[in-house]
Amino acid sequence: MTLRNFGFCAIVLASAACAKPAASSHPAFQPGVVPANWYAGGRDCAGRPDFNVRAYNDGLFILRQAACKNYEKPFIYLIVGTERALLIDTGAGKVDVVTPVDSLVRAAAKRRGVSALQLIVAHSHAHGDHIAGDSQFVGRANTVLVGRDSAAVRAFFNINHWPQDQGTIDLGNRMLDILAIPGHQPASIAVYDRLTGVLLTGDTFYPGRLYVRDTAAYALSVARLLAFANAHAVTHFLGAHVEKSMAPGVDYPVGTVDQPNEHQLDMTQAQLVELDSVVQAMRGRFVRSVRRDFTVWPQTP
Repeated sequence: MTLRNFGFCAIVLASAACAKPAASSHPAFQPGVVPANWYAGGRDCAGRPDFNVRAYNDGLFILRQAACKNYEKPFIYLIVGTERALLIDTGAGKVDVVTPVDSLVRAAAKRRGVSALQLIVAHSHAHGDHIAGDSQFVGRANTVLVGRDSAAVRAFFNINHWPQDQGTIDLGNRMLDILAIPGHQPASIAVYDRLTGVLLTGDTFYPGRLYVRDTAAYALSVARLLAFANAHAVTHFLGAHVEKSMAPGVDYPVGTVDQPNEHQLDMTQAQLVELDSVVQAMRGRFVRSVRRDFTVWPQTP
């Protein structure tokens, strides 16, 4: 099976037809592209692959689950080093996630001149629409499935004091920083790729409904994300969903499958500053706050 079967746009990685240049760049980073459009289709699955797979560059891949398989349409990410690859999330279920991931990992190993790469499967957090494909990776050779609770995440990524400290993982000439960001869910993490400057923010920061279950933890996590971004150059903030329309402040209701005019995936540091300001102003008394590019949405724990 070839990459084309998964909607892999751009073996010509910089093709203007499928992607746009990075919103910000830094000479120290490997360049890459984020697709301008992530349309996930409607209810009809005819002729549509389970995942739309795009390459940011030859070591970072973005996969979006088809809308016809699950209305959540989550994004998952694969980051590849010279010795191992890290998969962040396994989708919302009803799809074959192993096949496209294996295809990408095998191709990456070939480009790197090695026979195989170890695959580590971890999660942005432990909600069902991000872990449903876990069973497909259980008991596989050369595969590590990281536990879903905060204790397992802390131990695997060597985070000494959760959530204040940061962890790291070396994929082989590719170091990632792991930030604990509970609040949406107790085991939530963000992942920073030092090679590209991309920061993966899961369900904590993305263009949509930012559900908050622990207001105190969430406020501290957003502040922690902003402090990290202030100390490190970030080229893109990439979350796990798109729920906002391009119309300012308008989101697609829960359960919406077809989103033809949705917000772009990547967010900006200015929007993170705005989120931090909104959250800090609430002083723990969270109320729903609709903004242009996101909605802070407190929920009962």
